Amino acid sequence: MPWNPQGGGGGPWGGGNGGGNGPWGRGPGGGGNSPTPDFEEIIRRGQERLRRAMPGKSFGGGHGLIAIVALGLMAWFATGIYKVQPDEQGVVMRFGKWVDTTEPGLHYHLPYPVEAVLLPKVTKVNQLNLGFRAPAESRFERTTAGRDVPEESRMLTGDENIVETDFTVFWVMKDAGKVLFNIKEPEGTVKVAAESAMRDVIGRNPIQAALSDKREQIAAAAKTELQRLLDSYDAGILITQVQLQKVEPPSAVIDAFNDVQRARADQERARNESEAYRNDIIPRARGEVERLVQEAEAYKEQVVNQAEGETKRFLALYNAYRQSAEVTERRLYLETMEEVLRNTPKIVMDQNGKGQGVLPYLPLPAIKGNQPAAAGQGGAQ
Repeated sequence: MPWNPQGGGGGPWGGGNGGGNGPWGRGPGGGGNSPTPDFEEIIRRGQERLRRAMPGKSFGGGHGLIAIVALGLMAWFATGIYKVQPDEQGVVMRFGKWVDTTEPGLHYHLPYPVEAVLLPKVTKVNQLNLGFRAPAESRFERTTAGRDVPEESRMLTGDENIVETDFTVFWVMKDAGKVLFNIKEPEGTVKVAAESAMRDVIGRNPIQAALSDKREQIAAAAKTELQRLLDSYDAGILITQVQLQKVEPPSAVIDAFNDVQRARADQERARNESEAYRNDIIPRARGEVERLVQEAEAYKEQVVNQAEGETKRFLALYNAYRQSAEVTERRLYLETMEEVLRNTPKIVMDQNGKGQGVLPYLPLPAIKGNQPAAAGQGGAQ
């Protein structure tokens, strides 16, 4: 061979006495101080192995070298076989450009350096805390307590109050290719987008809603807004959950805020009491009004009916008087005297003055009225 491996110029793939790489990316075999083996000796040994494997074939001269090159090419092409695990996605790159995303299973790509593949974990749930840092997130802190980050948590509510909102975002890779190539820093992008989404949602709600009864609605709205922002970036990230950890006023004004909250609670209590009193007194007043109106209506009907009855009786009497005045007068006189003398003691006098002038009178109605009382007394005895 025209090339002497013992020379000081190094091999054709950059190898020298320092142990360079072989033509297929492997070292020549020995340690750093061992001499480089003879390339012709390597070819000769390969030919001997081929002869033993395939007796009757000649691999001398150029044919042996071609066979070895063919085997090397086959081994090189075989390096393109790769396996994607169930929790991974295969991101295939051709000369550094993303060309395909493969699902779990066996796949093939063109061997290096034409194509390469990345296998990121896509089922891992990533957690991002905003407004605070857990102890495990700090490399240099040895304390067990967390740390607040006010610049992330302070937000303005819809009624122009300041609250400190700590929350946690959980996310996974939906499309690994988009995550790796469409955005520069996935975690930083999620952090900025989550802050923007939460500030937007908090800014649409009053402070009382954020502190008490609408925490779940605020978290759900923030998740929806955050997912919309990431989809607009084509980030390939799926937000699985947003949790509100703490929502409270800044520590410098929390005492004054608590006083205001207590005053509002007293105001609400007084309002509820007044509403209860109103709900009690108004129906009773309305019922009394309705009763009075109904009594007045009944009295009106009674008076009108009596007046109409008297009018009809008078007209009937008048018509009878026109037909027979003397009889009518006599009847009116007797009816009047009957009405006047109904409940008075009576003495019957003889108008002609004959005899004693006083006629005996038996009060049958009085005797008849006393009979039940006498019978009752007799039964009691």
